Amino acid sequence: MTVKSLSARVVNYFVRGLLLLIPVYFTGYILYSLLDWLDDQFYFYFPGSGLVIALAVVVGVGFLGSTFIAVPLFGVFEQFINSVPLVRIIYSSLKDLVSAFVGDKKKFNQPVLVKLSADTDLQRLGFITQSDLSNLRLEGRVAVYLPHSYAISGDLFIVPTGLVTPLDAPTTEVMKFIVSGGVSRN
Repeated sequence: MTVKSLSARVVNYFVRGLLLLIPVYFTGYILYSLLDWLDDQFYFYFPGSGLVIALAVVVGVGFLGSTFIAVPLFGVFEQFINSVPLVRIIYSSLKDLVSAFVGDKKKFNQPVLVKLSADTDLQRLGFITQSDLSNLRLEGRVAVYLPHSYAISGDLFIVPTGLVTPLDAPTTEVMKFIVSGGVSRN
């Protein structure tokens, strides 16, 4: 074995090791940082207590928000928030974004393949967010959200229904495929 082939093999092993370790390291780092931040918020001295308290608070607020007593109070709170101009935009946008992924009114539940134009074979994966745009006088069109790969952003396109093909695939698999840049298989 020559020095050149040995060094090429070592470099290959090094790159493969990076590919295996970097996602594990950053996942662990992000989780550790999140737990550490939660612990700092509650001033406890043993690790993980912040996570337990945060989970308990979220479940407790979810429980209270589901009771008949809290629903009117939350309605009053939302009316107040909606009366403040800048706060209304931020709050309603965040509320709509969160409800698009979780809750009873999930919006990303119709995966589609969108042909970018009638005279090309280029296509993108996305999700129909509104199938009826008659209130905007856009009959025959649908609103399609096209997420970006490796990001939490995306673009909204108004597309003629003839360029949209519904997919018979699990929503989570389609989203994972898009976000991973097409490298995710499962």
